[in-house]
Amino acid sequence: MSEKIIGRGTWYDKMAAEIVERERKLGRSLNLLRTEMGLGASGFPHIGSLGDAARSFAVTLALREQGFRSELVAFCDDKDGLRKVPAGLPSSLEKYIGFPVSSVPDPYGCHESFGRHMSLLLLEALDKCGAEYHYMSAKEVYEKGMLNNEIKTLLSNARRVGEIVQEEVGQERYTEVLPYFAVCSGCGRIYTTKALEYFPDENKVSYVCEGMEIKGKWLEGCGFKGEADVGKGEGKLTWKSEFAARWKALDIRFEAYGKDIADSVRVNDRICLEILHYEPPSHARYEMFLDKSGKKISKSTGNVFTPQVWFRYGSPQSLVLLMLKRFVGTRTLDVTDIPIYVNELDSLEDVYFGKKSVKDKKELARLKGIYEYCWALKPPPKPSIHVPYNLLTFLVKMAPKNRSNEFIREKLVSYGYLGKDQAIDEDLKNRIRYAANWINDFDEIKETAITLTAEERDAVAELVQVLNVEEEVNKIQNAIFNIAKRHNLEIAQFFKTLYTILIGAPQGPRLGPYILAMGKDNVNAALKKAIAKKPDRS
Repeated sequence: MSEKIIGRGTWYDKMAAEIVERERKLGRSLNLLRTEMGLGASGFPHIGSLGDAARSFAVTLALREQGFRSELVAFCDDKDGLRKVPAGLPSSLEKYIGFPVSSVPDPYGCHESFGRHMSLLLLEALDKCGAEYHYMSAKEVYEKGMLNNEIKTLLSNARRVGEIVQEEVGQERYTEVLPYFAVCSGCGRIYTTKALEYFPDENKVSYVCEGMEIKGKWLEGCGFKGEADVGKGEGKLTWKSEFAARWKALDIRFEAYGKDIADSVRVNDRICLEILHYEPPSHARYEMFLDKSGKKISKSTGNVFTPQVWFRYGSPQSLVLLMLKRFVGTRTLDVTDIPIYVNELDSLEDVYFGKKSVKDKKELARLKGIYEYCWALKPPPKPSIHVPYNLLTFLVKMAPKNRSNEFIREKLVSYGYLGKDQAIDEDLKNRIRYAANWINDFDEIKETAITLTAEERDAVAELVQVLNVEEEVNKIQNAIFNIAKRHNLEIAQFFKTLYTILIGAPQGPRLGPYILAMGKDNVNAALKKAIAKKPDRS
């Protein structure tokens, strides 16, 4: 008996069903199922930041599809302090280390604060990807007193909070101080203060600005002693307790989290349950993106890879695909991966519109579901014109500058991608723009990783020799057939290999004319690179 397909057959549909089942068992209201994501504001938003949002929004959509009202809360951490000046920003920001990012001036001068500028970069990316969210600013949430009840409970039970932190992660700090950072009235910093005592009748915290180690460096406090009014937002909870307060106050039912904050989530789960007496939300843990050197992609270091960079070379939907296709497992990533996901989205679209068959019903549902979630469940009514990324970059590079669009259209007509009287539509214009940006910025064609068998390698090497002397289209085309036969290769498979090497896709225009149009020197250079790699003799 085949397993029942839930919703659209994806992990996100299954997660949504599990959330509903858990909430029913807990006896909680199903009138509104809120999911949450954190919105970092202390540096440039990177690809991983968007991943949190894309996955949480997919769960939100899945809950809606199963008949429940759901919304994604985008909680901006603009009350957090600046720990480091992000690479590429002026060193003059050093003096604001330890200040809440909502109090740090915008170095670009276009927004009211550093935090607002950085958070809007991510919100802009979310909008491009079709995500819907309810934005909340930590600064405003604290100032409006939306967490007041939870803060009072936590500060009144600070000793127990400290014990839980110590039991879970071995940190003793909160057995000695309150889990609260006051904003110093003397110097304006938040991380240099030590909260000493809570006065529940006045709802105030006494503190001293002593200093704190941040990123391995000691940040000296100003020595000021004073009181912070909790109800007026003159400080914030520490990460070891803030999640718990948010979850209860905002009635959050699902929050995904990255491997890097797993300890904080575990601590907050216990605090939420044992002190705030609220069942913490369902969770899903995801791995981090690493750059090709194996370092975590970060918003404050030089290896930041932003959504805006992606949008220069690929569509928003291809970026969402990167996030949704796999939830677990660390992945290495850089700009050179963008064409892969653009082409992969086209392949998914072929499955969705029935141009490519998938026999397994469960897998078919999953692939179609992922495609729909890439479009926020608003897929286009018809498939787009699929031109392999590499082919477009070749055409952009070859095109005369005074008639680029005309040249590209002529070639696409001759290759069969466009009809004789068919115009270049908006989607194809965007694809050409991505390819043009790629060539302008890198001046090279993205190579497609391919491992050749020893027989394929020998066959490709023979084709290189043929192209050194042959000039006629039909003779080149026939030579490819004959070479495949001589090396006992399936003709269709050999063509697929050549297309993959030359345009990064398993099929494409008629090879003979394309090779001459592309230029034999360019073709031979690509073929030689492919055969220079160690052959697969398995």
